[in-house]
Amino acid sequence: MEVEIISTQLVKPSSPTPPHLKIFKLSLLDHLIPAPYAPIILFYPMDYDSTSHLEMDPNRFELLKKSLSNTLTRFYPLAGRMKDDLSITCDDQVAYFVEARVNCHLHEFLNRPDLLLLPKFLPRDFNSNEPVAGTCVTNIQVNKFRCGGMAIGICISHKILDGAALSTFLKGWTATARGCKEAIYPNFISTSLFPATDDLWLRDSSLVMWGSLFKKGKSVTRRIVFGASSVAALKAQATISGVRCPTQVETVSAFLWKCTMAASKEKNGRHSSRPSLLTHLVNLRRRMAHNMENSTGNLLWVASAKSSKAENLSDLPDLVRRLREAISRVDGDLIKKLRDNDQGKSLFSKALTEIGDEVSKEGLEHYGFTSWCKLGFYEADFGWGKPVWVSSFGMENAVYMNLIILVDIGAGDGIEAWVTLDEQHMAALERDGELLQLAMFDPSPLMISNSFLH
Repeated sequence: MEVEIISTQLVKPSSPTPPHLKIFKLSLLDHLIPAPYAPIILFYPMDYDSTSHLEMDPNRFELLKKSLSNTLTRFYPLAGRMKDDLSITCDDQVAYFVEARVNCHLHEFLNRPDLLLLPKFLPRDFNSNEPVAGTCVTNIQVNKFRCGGMAIGICISHKILDGAALSTFLKGWTATARGCKEAIYPNFISTSLFPATDDLWLRDSSLVMWGSLFKKGKSVTRRIVFGASSVAALKAQATISGVRCPTQVETVSAFLWKCTMAASKEKNGRHSSRPSLLTHLVNLRRRMAHNMENSTGNLLWVASAKSSKAENLSDLPDLVRRLREAISRVDGDLIKKLRDNDQGKSLFSKALTEIGDEVSKEGLEHYGFTSWCKLGFYEADFGWGKPVWVSSFGMENAVYMNLIILVDIGAGDGIEAWVTLDEQHMAALERDGELLQLAMFDPSPLMISNSFLH
């Protein structure tokens, strides 16, 4: 598959940003995020019920540009450029916008998607480079397939948007594209709830902690898809043993934690069980007393749970319970303390140091989880229907982190997990009999049957 760049353009906001908004300061929690970008790709089939794709393609591209321009007026920091580690310059610079042509049909790619080719649908190479001064905050690539289908690759700086905030932006952009009368306005309250100081103590502490989670080797990414019936069976298994109403994310996270620990044991020898640390990013919005609707920024905290090497790896309910207890500690009281100038700094430092110290212990395995579930990415309709697939991208790097991203399935209540491990660890995971009974490795997004989903 080849992706040819047709044009690169710079899209300005439709209205100028007021002078008093020219500098947008990042919040304290924005400093916690190490990743420069969290790319996402939305795949749209051609809607043959409308006009022919030959007439529709240029119209769609222009519609995306115009609606983006109008949306950037409301989401004005997204039209800025990184000024430094503390702020964004919002002087109506631009969003980087790329038009590209793909030399195959959409169904040909989706029939057996190569995860390592997905970065071709993204603007530039943002996988390994930290944003620097002058870099566009928003970068978008619209890829047109021969059939008229398209893939929209979005790279917006993670320094200003987490997953929930990206969802708010997409809701605003798609509503504008569809001509909705009621515009969606972002809420920039995070910068006042967690104001940052001029020193970068949290950024530096965060970099040390996150850096300790990375390791050297050859990584591989696989998609593991759980249908609704499998998720329901896992939830029932946890419930029977006393866990009350486990969520989909809790259940699938705990099950994959269990499976990856078992795979690690197989990889390293049957008598070499290792302690394990799970970290899970937690959305703070529903845990706060303020009105957080349409709030931007990174309103995230890291929950952690541990399993010692001597414990039984087959007890899913116990792992669900540990994960729930870890997440439940991220509550309103903790948020109040984090917002307190004196207590907050101490809590931030303590939490990051504890995770870093645990991971530095010899033999400990770390698994990082994050969830895109229930964020509404599959509802992103620009006017020609909803995406048939929402994807991250594959990694095959020499430096990597054990990472699991949970994503909704477009139809039904299943979950698609993007799992990155080293090659030997992944090979052991692929042989897990219980996992193979409940999930599929790398199924085609087009071929997941209704019977599997439901």
